[in-house]
Amino acid sequence: MIGYFFQCRYALLESLRRIRGGEDFSVFIETLDDVVFETEGKAIELLQTKHHIKNPTNLTDSSTDLWRTLRIWIEGSRSIPENSKFYIVTTSKAPEGSAAYYLKPEREKRNIAKAIERLNATVESSTNQTNIPYYHAFRNLSQRKKELLLDSIRVLDSVPSITDLNSELQKEVHFAVNRRFLDGFLWRLEGWWLKRVIDLLTKKSNDGISSEEIQIEISNLQEQFKQENLPIDDDILQATVDKSKFENCIFIRQLSLINVGGQRIFYAIEDYYRAFTQRSRWVREDLLTVGESGKYERRLIEHWKVPFARMLEELEGATEQEKIKVGRNLYGWAAEASIPIRRYVEERFITTGSYHMLADQLRVGWHPEFKQKLRIEPKEATQ
Repeated sequence: MIGYFFQCRYALLESLRRIRGGEDFSVFIETLDDVVFETEGKAIELLQTKHHIKNPTNLTDSSTDLWRTLRIWIEGSRSIPENSKFYIVTTSKAPEGSAAYYLKPEREKRNIAKAIERLNATVESSTNQTNIPYYHAFRNLSQRKKELLLDSIRVLDSVPSITDLNSELQKEVHFAVNRRFLDGFLWRLEGWWLKRVIDLLTKKSNDGISSEEIQIEISNLQEQFKQENLPIDDDILQATVDKSKFENCIFIRQLSLINVGGQRIFYAIEDYYRAFTQRSRWVREDLLTVGESGKYERRLIEHWKVPFARMLEELEGATEQEKIKVGRNLYGWAAEASIPIRRYVEERFITTGSYHMLADQLRVGWHPEFKQKLRIEPKEATQ
């Protein structure tokens, strides 16, 4: 399972590296190989990823990882364009003097003739029963085809494990945001990436993930992390909210005082959940400045208290039904209000949900006598 997650994370890492290099490409998962990079419709680079956590092994001449991969490329050669490059990406180490060592990309280490010599010797001497079909496929190649195959292969050994990839990914996006926001930025980028990979695998689309698409997502996230903006997270917007968990909350009781019910109750719960969860995440990720959340709530109260005071002035001698009516009007204003926490944070649920958060603390209300009816002393309610 971790191997599959490693495959996806490493595909993102390699995509970011290519973008930094100015390349245009599309990346595919689980097509011709584990990870495939295409340019102009041709598969130019194919990656086999090998991840080991428990008992990490060396990539020796008889390594099954090595031989299984060779067989895959030998047997798939008819569907792979000429001049494609093949990569074995592994957390294992290629020992000095091994065939894999001679296939590393560094010029001073690379030696195709010695790699063929080592592999031929292994085919003739190895007793590894698992590898027999793989040995057979290699033995049947002509000398020239062996040379062409191995010349196209690059062994990338000792790559970081799945947990260590985080620092490598951060290196590729460090330019995008302030350093203290890197974790939050990368978390959101990876969330988007994983959804795109799942989309590819489940829909079996012929279109990969393009470099342009990745760049657009990075730009979108950059905008959300600017000083006058904040990220709005899809997982919060798309979350299924259990209404029953909120039915006894004070902000729901406040709505009951003005006879709000039905679907509007569900919308209120949804807005409360979204605002509470999103604002809590901003705080955890240090995206809000010190005191910013409190200042925002004070602004909301300032916007509320004037229409609330005006409502009280107009209710002398009013019946309960009249009080309910004006309270519903006041709540209608709050449900439509747009008071952004920052200039470009324009999502309505942040304002409306925050008002429900304040209503839950009885710092604002809709019915003219909301504090009295909920039996909360004024002093306690304004703390």
